[in-house]
Amino acid sequence: MPATLTERYIAAAVKSLPPDTQKDVRDELAASIADAVEARIEHGEPADEAERAVLAELGDPAVLAAGYAERPLHLIGPRYYLAWWRLLKLLLWIVPASVFGALALGLSLADEPIGTIIGQSLGVAISVAVHLCVWVTVVFVIFERTGADTGVEWTLDDLPEPEERTAGRVDLIASLVLLGLFAGAVLWDGLFGFARAGGESMPVLAPGLWPWWAAALLALLAAEAVLAVLVFTRGRWTAPLAIANTAVSALFISWVLTLLGRQQLINPEFIDRVLLANGVDQDALRILAILLGFLAVGISAWDSAAAWVKHNRSERALGTSR
Repeated sequence: MPATLTERYIAAAVKSLPPDTQKDVRDELAASIADAVEARIEHGEPADEAERAVLAELGDPAVLAAGYAERPLHLIGPRYYLAWWRLLKLLLWIVPASVFGALALGLSLADEPIGTIIGQSLGVAISVAVHLCVWVTVVFVIFERTGADTGVEWTLDDLPEPEERTAGRVDLIASLVLLGLFAGAVLWDGLFGFARAGGESMPVLAPGLWPWWAAALLALLAAEAVLAVLVFTRGRWTAPLAIANTAVSALFISWVLTLLGRQQLINPEFIDRVLLANGVDQDALRILAILLGFLAVGISAWDSAAAWVKHNRSERALGTSR
């Protein structure tokens, strides 16, 4: 059954409050909203219009929550603080990481030492983050002083939908299918070979990976499958599961980068008879190896970050239901 506007409003208002105060604030808000709606209904307003009018008068639930938490919004000023904070958080999540990745990729393609790649990329990313904080704040200070309109105005349509509190069966099936396909591809490549040259089949991955390196990869895939099942049975991402997922992702990154660095990941015969024989030179191979490494790091980092985001969302959802 869809949540009512009142339920959505209260959930949005209490989710940022400390867990020990959420129930009291929820009960107080529910009672005061119900009284105000009932008063309007007694004066002849339809129930749905009365509810919308009462919630609209209360305003942005984040501002209301700040009042309950006695958390002043004075860094920029009450009128602009939330817009400034939301925009700054979004930019800090996206821009420094993108700059770090792009610069690291460029330096890697230029064949710079690993210390130079990490040092310069990290330094530039930190500098970008600092500039973001400064210049976004300066812009909002100008808005504050001039009274300009940011164009952002809260309405009831901005209320978030209730967050899913459980891990879905579809997520489990999708994860297991993808992991199964990946494991099957590794086994098929090792037994029969994916590539063909001169009418013969050959593996894409180096035969020297068998048995131990390939077994390690299959074990990591099995660990991911176990984590997916555990998340489903528990109904959500817990902190231990998110930590375990991060560890598995780190091990996968280590597996890929170690073999790439030793030039032991791809079958030399595949490189000679398929890539080099078709005009791919050594520089292009180096670029492809770097891109493969960045792709592995990016996918693993995204998977790890997504697990932690889902964990935090489930914790907030549990807090608002108490």
